[in-house]
Amino acid sequence: MSEAVEELARSERADERRGAIFTKREVVEFILDLVGYTDDKPLHTQRLLEPSFGGGDFLLPAVERLLRSWDRALKAKQPVGDLAECIRAVELHEDSWMRTRDTVIEVLLAAGIERREASRLTSAWLIQGDFLLSPIEGCFDFVVGNPPYVRQELIPNALLSVYRKRFSTLYDRADLYIPFIERSLKLLSGGGVLSFICADRWMKNRYGGPLRELVARDYHLRVYVDMVDTPAFHSDVIAYPAITVIGRETPGPTRVAERPELSASSLKTLAKSLRGESKKPSPLVRELTGVASGSEPWVLHASDTLDLVRRIESSFPTLEAAGCKVGIGVATGADKAFIGPIEELDVEPDRKLPLVMTRDIDSGRVNWQGKGVINPFTDEGRLVDLAEFPKLRAYLEARKDQIAGRHVAQKMPANWYRTIDRITPDLARREKLLIPDIKGQAQVVYEDGQLYPHHNLYFVVSDTWELKALQAILLSRLTRLFVATYSTKMRGGFLRFQAQYLRRIRLPLWDTVPLAMRKRLSEAADMLDLEECDKATCELYGLSAKELLALDQH
Repeated sequence: MSEAVEELARSERADERRGAIFTKREVVEFILDLVGYTDDKPLHTQRLLEPSFGGGDFLLPAVERLLRSWDRALKAKQPVGDLAECIRAVELHEDSWMRTRDTVIEVLLAAGIERREASRLTSAWLIQGDFLLSPIEGCFDFVVGNPPYVRQELIPNALLSVYRKRFSTLYDRADLYIPFIERSLKLLSGGGVLSFICADRWMKNRYGGPLRELVARDYHLRVYVDMVDTPAFHSDVIAYPAITVIGRETPGPTRVAERPELSASSLKTLAKSLRGESKKPSPLVRELTGVASGSEPWVLHASDTLDLVRRIESSFPTLEAAGCKVGIGVATGADKAFIGPIEELDVEPDRKLPLVMTRDIDSGRVNWQGKGVINPFTDEGRLVDLAEFPKLRAYLEARKDQIAGRHVAQKMPANWYRTIDRITPDLARREKLLIPDIKGQAQVVYEDGQLYPHHNLYFVVSDTWELKALQAILLSRLTRLFVATYSTKMRGGFLRFQAQYLRRIRLPLWDTVPLAMRKRLSEAADMLDLEECDKATCELYGLSAKELLALDQH
């Protein structure tokens, strides 16, 4: 574990690759205002934590505010005695730690503090190490920052194992910022407040469930600021960022704002309104109740559309309860070995399947480009015996270095030639609806039972619903509203049409759909007439005039 931490500390990878994304100054000042870390308060009597200070984006403005507050509050000043406990800031990366340390010393010198005391203060404030493992004494009134964006695959296994033992929220495929939030919350004093700017994925997706439950149980989600299409960072990020303010206090209403203008004056005004200190509340701010509820996804949308979603949820069963199944296509772990033009895959005919990929359905209909996937499984789901398939054996062994190097193969060396996901040939022979993961609008394509889906495609099959009629509903704006309510968004406003969100869609039971409506839906889907798909779906779900207006405005 120590070696893994040391490796990360001395990493020479680019900032973005080790999770370092730098925040613009006006956004930092906004966050400090939101939590109340302002120089008109006696900041020398309070404590602030920055868990991953990097280049000092949050740390340096906080130090400047602390020094101004201290200068006003005290006549007889003892820098180390007065300020040594006021800040703790942690950074793992050694070069970043040293560069920022030198800058902090320069800020202290410019404030008139002697070099010896400036060095002692900086040594007290700054910790070089892993925030998730470093001993940190006491509690904090404020925690602010931009935690690192690091996917689990980039964390050494020994270190990841220790993190999992220490942090209950590090669930499923959670990014590193999840345990950063957990530890930061637990370091808050009573009444203390945390504000981070980070990806909003945890607020809705599966891996964020345990952290959402922790917040709902022990904390108050005070503020949520949606930063869609707002250039909050010095570099582009794919993740969809948001600012949260969470207090260690009794839960209550949540104030919400969206897409703030990035100017110092407008952000200062907005911060006052979000803190409830404005005589005239900002029209940008809405107040919602019950946002944090157990591990449920946080829904932070306008009340009219939320009312529509809740009404439909109370009236209809889920997609799967209505007799449909949602799944995802095959991941091989080595596409270059397992996938290719089907005619060029030199294996026995029953050891390959025609494969449908995202680009095959870009037009809204299937236009198969001729790719295939090697199938190492029997129809019953067992791996085939390669001795019975000499051509398959020769094909795989010619690519063994590439195939056997995968994690799934190293875990089970005897099964080195399996794909990550089991291939079930029956799926290729079933009619299905295909849905790409990331899209601005729902793209739902009917496939009549010839092709096996690739892992970039989700599929829906059903033994009860006619799939053409279901296609019309899934192409409607109502479906997009459901997915948008629960999905995380990506840069450009794109949604994730993943299984966990598709399963939240509500659907009438097929035998309750009138024959005329069945025909209308099916014909609209066949013609890809999106307007008619929309009208028929709204009629089927019995949307009122008010609900139609809410849907129009979404």
